[in-house]
Amino acid sequence: MTSSKPLTGRGVFAIFASGFAVIITVNLALAYNAVRTFPGLEVKNSYVASQQFDARRSVQEALGWTVNAKSTGGLVILDIRDDAGQPVQVAKLDATVGRATHVKDDLTPDFAFDGSSYVARAALGEGNWNVRMKAVAIDGSKFEQRVILHIKE
Repeated sequence: MTSSKPLTGRGVFAIFASGFAVIITVNLALAYNAVRTFPGLEVKNSYVASQQFDARRSVQEALGWTVNAKSTGGLVILDIRDDAGQPVQVAKLDATVGRATHVKDDLTPDFAFDGSSYVARAALGEGNWNVRMKAVAIDGSKFEQRVILHIKE
């Protein structure tokens, strides 16, 4: 024979209060982590950036470049090709390699042109990385692109 207490108003309130406490705690934890890991702003003034977007895109498309990135043997290789498939040597290249979710692991490797690609020493861990590159063509045209680099070990 088992004895059970009747469910009262206090018991129902305790069940609902516990459920809402769990929901609120989880929401606060998720909001805190979202703000803590936010890498920052892409542009300082989105309106000004939008006014220049079409002109910058046209210049980049006129170059006809395709960019691929890979990592092997402790090297990050950035392959820039023109529309004929030939390697491109740029006047200036700045690139930051980092995670998409935070800036804690960001690196600014020193890329050097080896005759076919840009190569830099950087030991990257497994996962998704972004190469945020800014290049200047020989003719002075600016080229900016974010290249996704996925590393499997």
